[in-house]
Amino acid sequence: MRDVLDDIVRWYEAGETFGLATVVNTFRSAPRPPGAAMAVSASGEVVGSVSGGCVEGAVYDLCQSVLESGEPVLRRYGVSDDDAFAVGLTCGGILDILVEPVGPSGFPEFGAVAASIAAREPVAVATVVAGPGEVGARRIVWADRSAGSLAPGTSHAGRLDDAVDDDARGMLAQGLTGQRHYGREGERRLDELTVFVHSFAPPPRLLVFGAIDFAAAVARIGKFLGYHVTVCDARGVFATPKRFPDADEVVVKWPHKFLGEAEVDARTAICVLTHDPKFDVPLLEVALRTPAGYIGAMGSRRTHDDRLKRLREAGLAEAELARLRSPIGLDLGARTPEETAVSIAAELIQLRWGGSGRPLTDTSGRIHGETG
Repeated sequence: MRDVLDDIVRWYEAGETFGLATVVNTFRSAPRPPGAAMAVSASGEVVGSVSGGCVEGAVYDLCQSVLESGEPVLRRYGVSDDDAFAVGLTCGGILDILVEPVGPSGFPEFGAVAASIAAREPVAVATVVAGPGEVGARRIVWADRSAGSLAPGTSHAGRLDDAVDDDARGMLAQGLTGQRHYGREGERRLDELTVFVHSFAPPPRLLVFGAIDFAAAVARIGKFLGYHVTVCDARGVFATPKRFPDADEVVVKWPHKFLGEAEVDARTAICVLTHDPKFDVPLLEVALRTPAGYIGAMGSRRTHDDRLKRLREAGLAEAELARLRSPIGLDLGARTPEETAVSIAAELIQLRWGGSGRPLTDTSGRIHGETG
């Protein structure tokens, strides 16, 4: 929807109702990913694309029909569908497209969603696309609040909404868009109800400093968790894409200089794995003065004590030093680079959601707690 946002906001603010077509699922070599959108105004103006030209004509007609009926429609296009094949979807892929009417009376939260997207505030839109209940029912999920319901007027709405809130926040934190399946009351083991969660947030950044074997394992698990991973080291012989195939980018530069120029926000995680004072002390001087949500440093307890002494000498305050998680990771008894990466990932997850880090068998109450 980002590609068409300016146009549909203009229509919305003018009081117009428009048809919004969104790719909610794909199979095989589909031309565009879930979340791709196309919109058709009441006057017939078209913006965006759902297939790069393959089925746009058919979707345009469907948008006009939806504007007339006022009812959302889920339609599948693929080579096994004679009508879809006739309009040109010959790539071998299959698209599920939800077409819904959007306007001031039909989507009252749209203005808030558009404002959050424009302000780069993460927000997810969860929409019922199949199953019992009201197809097109929506719930808007932010990190700290929600609006709307996926089962309005029913006794089980709260349980379903709570389950979707948990999943949507997890997907939002990772920048993921896709479908989730539930029972009527939010049971994750059932698939009666299909909900499309459209996340409007860039993937969080994971900045890994130190081109060592531990960094390769951290980059791999970071990518698995949905982070945009950067590995940085001043030594070009070690910092190579071949050694870090899972990283989105590999940077050869002095770490503190790179971090001083990098975009860092509260969702950014910084892992300092060099445990060499000439690298990590200047780097941590910069890191501890950024808004990064996680700053961890590898090293023994002796290394940590020496590092703190050097950082105090460099002028860092105790409140700044208290943000440093060192030795890095949770106490899992990790030994290998891969096990250490798991312990670091566990600490990232714990910090994100506020878990206790204890075995679930030793706890009670909701497994998925409130946002950390």
